[in-house]
Amino acid sequence: MSKIQATFERLQAQGRKALIPFITCGDPDAALTLPLMHTLVEAGADIIELGVPFSDPMADGPTIQRASERALAKGMNMRKVLAIVAEFRKADADTPVVLMGYANPIEAMGVERFGAAAQEAGVDGVLVVDYPPEESAEFSAAMKTHGLDPIFLLAPTSTEERIAGTAKVASGYVYYVSLKGVTGSAALDVDAVAARLPNIREKTGLPVGVGFGIRDAETAGRIARIADAVVIGSRIIEEIEKSTPETACANVKALIAGIRAGMDAA
Repeated sequence: MSKIQATFERLQAQGRKALIPFITCGDPDAALTLPLMHTLVEAGADIIELGVPFSDPMADGPTIQRASERALAKGMNMRKVLAIVAEFRKADADTPVVLMGYANPIEAMGVERFGAAAQEAGVDGVLVVDYPPEESAEFSAAMKTHGLDPIFLLAPTSTEERIAGTAKVASGYVYYVSLKGVTGSAALDVDAVAARLPNIREKTGLPVGVGFGIRDAETAGRIARIADAVVIGSRIIEEIEKSTPETACANVKALIAGIRAGMDAA
């Protein structure tokens, strides 16, 4: 059983939902990423999505694009991302870490080499935005060989065929993009999400995390009532942006603790 699957089963037994925060590795600099990861766990995170910065993050809105630009400007790359995960593992062996990013850095390293290096570093899952499930059977198999859960996106526009195809290659959980658009949008229709999730669950059998457009404890609580996990990213990046290096961890901790409380109250 993967660490991600075990996390969802534990939470289900407790009657709780997973909180999955996203931060960009290396934003605003590499020195702050490790403290932020530990802060997320202290505040109630169950799984961490760690963004691998990329120069053309097509699915991301301006907030996460800026985070990628800042991280790249400081020299962050895939090898350094893996080194930070390995450092995180020295103090936290339990919290699953999912790398979220784009195909180019993986292709540049080579899929097999990446899978082996990610496993050695302590990564638990990989979500590659621009690997469509229909073309990812080999990639999925390679990741599973290295003990990594391949996670895929589904959207309001996903066809029945795509959902079924995703079920064949995904493990860990699926990430349902709650709206048509990029990360950071505020136009979240919870009722529309609720209407879509049963069909996805029926076809995949996997937990479903919902992200894009979740910005506060109230919305997180509403999503927690219908989904298996709440994913929040742009709002955290905004908190980091307006903080100093000295106050970033405290401010992010307060934000995530509030989100966690809203979810648990729901």
